[in-house]
Amino acid sequence: MKKIFLSIILTLTMQMHIAFAQSKDPVVENIVKEATENSQLEKLAHELMDVIGPRLVGSPQMMQAHEWAVAKYKGWNITAKNEKWGEWRGWERGVSHIDMIAPRVRSLEGMQLAWSPGTAGKTITADVIILPDLADSIAFQKWLPSVKGKFVMISMNQPTGRPDYNWQEFATKESFEKMKKERDTQTEAWTNRMKKTGYSATRTLPPALEKAGAAGVVMSYWSKGFGANKIFGANTKTIPTVDISLEDYGLLYRLAESGHTPKISVRADAKETGISQTFNTIGEIKGTEKPDEYVILSAHFDSWDGGSGATDNGTGTIVMMEAMRILKKVYPNPKRTILVGHWGSEEQGLNGSRAFVEDHPEIIQNIQAVFNQDNGTGRVVNLSGQGFLNSYDYLGRWLTKVPDAIKTPIETRFPGAPGGGGSDFASFVAAGAPAFSLSSLNWSYGTYTWHTNRDTYDKIVFDDVRSNAILAAIMAYQASEDPMKTSREKSILPVNATGKPTAWPEQRKPTRKGGLD
Repeated sequence: MKKIFLSIILTLTMQMHIAFAQSKDPVVENIVKEATENSQLEKLAHELMDVIGPRLVGSPQMMQAHEWAVAKYKGWNITAKNEKWGEWRGWERGVSHIDMIAPRVRSLEGMQLAWSPGTAGKTITADVIILPDLADSIAFQKWLPSVKGKFVMISMNQPTGRPDYNWQEFATKESFEKMKKERDTQTEAWTNRMKKTGYSATRTLPPALEKAGAAGVVMSYWSKGFGANKIFGANTKTIPTVDISLEDYGLLYRLAESGHTPKISVRADAKETGISQTFNTIGEIKGTEKPDEYVILSAHFDSWDGGSGATDNGTGTIVMMEAMRILKKVYPNPKRTILVGHWGSEEQGLNGSRAFVEDHPEIIQNIQAVFNQDNGTGRVVNLSGQGFLNSYDYLGRWLTKVPDAIKTPIETRFPGAPGGGGSDFASFVAAGAPAFSLSSLNWSYGTYTWHTNRDTYDKIVFDDVRSNAILAAIMAYQASEDPMKTSREKSILPVNATGKPTAWPEQRKPTRKGGLD
């Protein structure tokens, strides 16, 4: 009896081992092996972020990045091209030098905003004044001539340069609450001060100061973290607009407020380069059985240029490049065509991906799935069905092939709600194509690297990025192999405030001529 029992146990054990061995997928194993033992991520990150740098739409660096990506793909025997979709104002950033020269000397941390006029190779020296708190727009118009020949500060002086988490860790509860109350009061007062000018803070006020003869516009868009400022675009056409770090902006503000009249010198080199062509970089591994059905790996290629565009969206870019490299090596003959799209001008309104959707209806109607990665360096922890009713079925099946260490932290939401914006997946969702955001762990992204001067190579967490490359490659492989075409049936969305069902996002046209008015 004992021998029979042992025999049964051995038989069951062998059957379990056989079943486990059969469940293993050699392609998945080779994806993991290649990503782990032969990763190209660090090299790609260095070449893109350190050598080429930030990729502002219309800049020479953006074009350099497109050409670099095509060359990389061709070196991996992947067909790739740059596909034109529009035109943009060409502009190239130069060196920014900002120094306080009175009442004492100090070099200041700051830079001109994107598309800011330069100073024509000269250094502009002038007093700094604060936007005053006046009674109304009539009083402001009377004050405007006094800005002639001066730098005008248009941002609120923050009461603290310490982020809230630092206060929570070290301050007394009473001190923290007092600071927040004072900050709220100050913020409300500054908002009212701005309203009384009759202008909007960043759109219409700088041109009004420019017209009145100001030497330049000085601002500070603090990102609520140590040393982090957000760097966006200028709205002046002849005078420089510069952003100065919270610490140094506060210094100038306090000196001006106390009557010590700070004086700064600014040299901001910038070059207008005419009308620039704008592109998407498209790579392709042709399908063998269903070449006219498509799996798309997606990431925007452009960035703001306060840092080097590392986590927005250099990391998403190299994730998809690495996934394509690995797939070409271990899965060179997919059933469906696998495309990669590196989109231009996402930051100005998803323009590159919207143009692709508009220009390629034959691809859009035959998409199996789009996987987009954008928001930072962290490992993927969220995956929503984007409102597609049956997305739980195919996404769930594909995820079963992903290693547990990568799959387990991912929180899924099915069917979820369709994204109307935020990143390029939304361009495809609006057209009814099943497109999904591989959403990342925070890593203080919104505070420290999203559109800031601190979005640089050193913030990349390569273990997380490697995990994402493995995930993207496996999901693309599974989507390609699936014998079933994915369902596009949409869920019924919840009612809105008017009591009517929420509408599915509408497909929107891209801006194909930017900054040229």
